[in-house]
Amino acid sequence: MPKFLRIILSPFTIIYFLVIKIRNIFFDKNIFKTEKCSVPVISVGSLAIGGSGKTPGTIFFTNLLKKNKINVGVLSRGYRRETKGYLLVSDGKKNFTSVTESGDEIFLISEECNVPTAVAERRVEGTKKFIQDIPSLEAIVLDDAFQHRWIHRDLNILIIDQDFMFNDSKMDRYIIPLGMLREPLSAIKRADVIIINRKFSEKKEIPDWFLKYYNNDKIFYGYYEATGISDLKDKKFFKLKDFIGQKSVAVCGIARPKSFLKILNENKITPIDKVILEDHKNYTLSDINLIRHKFYKSNAYSVLTTHKDAVKLTKFTKELDDIEIYYLMMEFKIEDEKKINKLLIEKIKKQ
Repeated sequence: MPKFLRIILSPFTIIYFLVIKIRNIFFDKNIFKTEKCSVPVISVGSLAIGGSGKTPGTIFFTNLLKKNKINVGVLSRGYRRETKGYLLVSDGKKNFTSVTESGDEIFLISEECNVPTAVAERRVEGTKKFIQDIPSLEAIVLDDAFQHRWIHRDLNILIIDQDFMFNDSKMDRYIIPLGMLREPLSAIKRADVIIINRKFSEKKEIPDWFLKYYNNDKIFYGYYEATGISDLKDKKFFKLKDFIGQKSVAVCGIARPKSFLKILNENKITPIDKVILEDHKNYTLSDINLIRHKFYKSNAYSVLTTHKDAVKLTKFTKELDDIEIYYLMMEFKIEDEKKINKLLIEKIKKQ
């Protein structure tokens, strides 16, 4: 949202703050009650809107549970999907929905993790129906659920973008619409674990203003690692070096497009043109025609996009049949994985 618009809408920040404050007090005083699930629940979420790395974090913890031989499923609200209510997305072997029906994030998680997945705005009802559909579930990971306090979680994981912590604009530390936060910074204390996502940047010492909200040994650093490039149509794998010097059009509809472009640049992949769209963009034929126009106008060899965008572009394979499309493969990692794995398993077994 443009800065001037945020300032115009700033009076609504007071109203939103009061609503959030009262709601959190009601939960803290047990006036609003949380409901415990029949299996352990791990929540992965954020305070800031967009781009902190919630979905890569969800994929990381889901795969970590899989490594420990735990039958895990993922439940998301299905942001910007075209459906409502509970929906089983996958049983871990087969997808039952399209990306528009389920939402791009959970569809990506289904592809990456090959575990049962589902969507539901109401997480309490969603977990019950999910367990009915998949009785073998031994744990559930909630994607983007830090603010959803109606359901008890055995491990509450908060992911924070390192760039946010060092952003010079103090305005961003206010709640929306003036700032970038869904809740006041005091909500940090609810987290059991904090992951500072440095993405592709160097690790920085935690600033003093942050430590007054959270200061213990359960703070970890996460980062991204580009692992290769995949063909959208046949899934053929390529090394990053194979695209050095190649004329490509970069296409993305994510919260932080600069991160994607930075990755390409750091790997000496310099797009000759780009198509930057809004986060969670549901692609239309108009968007596809724009991509085609940029591709042929620049005489490019290929289109390079993100995995999140790739899952939505698959339904346009006919319209893009004459264009080579690839997506960047990335892996989210956490420093001291052994320590966080131990913590995760202890919480699961304690249930």
